[in-house]
Amino acid sequence: MNQFCKNLLTEWRKLNLPFADETFVVAVSGGADSLSLMLAVNELKERRKLDLRIVIAHFNHNLRAAESELDAQFVREITNKFNFELAYGIQNPESKIQNQTGNLEQNARIARYEFLTETAQNLDAYGILTAHTLNDQAETFLLNLIRGSGLDGLSAIKPIRSLESRVLSQKSEESLSYEEKSKIQNPKSKIQLVRPLLNWAKREDTENFCRLNKIEFRHDAMNNDLAFKRVRIRKILIPLLQEFNPKIIETLAKTSELLRGSAEQLAASSRQSAENFSHEERESKIKDEIKNLSLKDLKDVFPSIRRTILREWLKDNRGNLRRLELKHIEAVEKLIFSRKSGKVVELPDGELVLKKNGKLYFQKTKVEKSQSANYNQSLGFEKPAQPHSENNG
Repeated sequence: MNQFCKNLLTEWRKLNLPFADETFVVAVSGGADSLSLMLAVNELKERRKLDLRIVIAHFNHNLRAAESELDAQFVREITNKFNFELAYGIQNPESKIQNQTGNLEQNARIARYEFLTETAQNLDAYGILTAHTLNDQAETFLLNLIRGSGLDGLSAIKPIRSLESRVLSQKSEESLSYEEKSKIQNPKSKIQLVRPLLNWAKREDTENFCRLNKIEFRHDAMNNDLAFKRVRIRKILIPLLQEFNPKIIETLAKTSELLRGSAEQLAASSRQSAENFSHEERESKIKDEIKNLSLKDLKDVFPSIRRTILREWLKDNRGNLRRLELKHIEAVEKLIFSRKSGKVVELPDGELVLKKNGKLYFQKTKVEKSQSANYNQSLGFEKPAQPHSENNG
């Protein structure tokens, strides 16, 4: 067995993932990282190390016109070659990512994860496999460092975590069906987002494994577009840092891993403290249910704990930390020490934090239109062209 597959199998055990009787969705773009993951999973199945149903999922963002369609066709062909099932999604032309507010990469990511999550839900899958590598870990660390993120932003990406119906978090509660609400409330419906290459594989490893298997992977032209900050970090900053430390990728990944441990400890203690400060109430003038945070004791805690309490409080209210930066946490923190009642801080996506009568109030602006219709599955779900000699589930 190739060392790449051995490493994947070792990581599979470390992450305590099931070896049989479950379904996994593997996100495949056509690039080296995702193809190497698909190839390695296929080899482990052929060697009877895994007895799982594997479904390949590809999302066409429609960002590069003909190139995007060529990527989709390539994935369709490679999936058929290895006799995997394929779930295919395409960006809704009426909801172009380029026309949405905010960061293009972030909007594309949201649309992609909406598709992956709904695919996994429809298949009652255990988890979604994505091919993030050590390079992604290092790039994310530098990206957040430059942006001015706090401890949490500098912490390592987790190799496994519950996705908790990410797609459904994009919708207003009023727009959810009973079935969708029950999926959120039922812990058994939580889908695991798994990054089995994250802790050990570098980009050169994935490319070499594809070459070893004589698979010519696709190249996304956007990965060379210096208009994107992540690409500039990859193409300019990291090569410069490698002149000082040839193993800078591993070093940054290890540093972010250590910081994650500290962040988790701090979050746990802060969350306990936050429970003593907050409670829910309804006000007749505000239709939405809001949580308030008492300021009485917040002034006396350490700044790091106070900011973590605020961060966790905002996360609980928003449902995520998307687009929330350290400057937003600091702006809310300033409200605590402000002598004026009635002051307001506006957060990304139009949410408001209001100081009133010794408390902080969070108000989430009402979503007028569901953002979940960012794509459609016009080509739907495809079975392998011919039956495979192995049982693919």
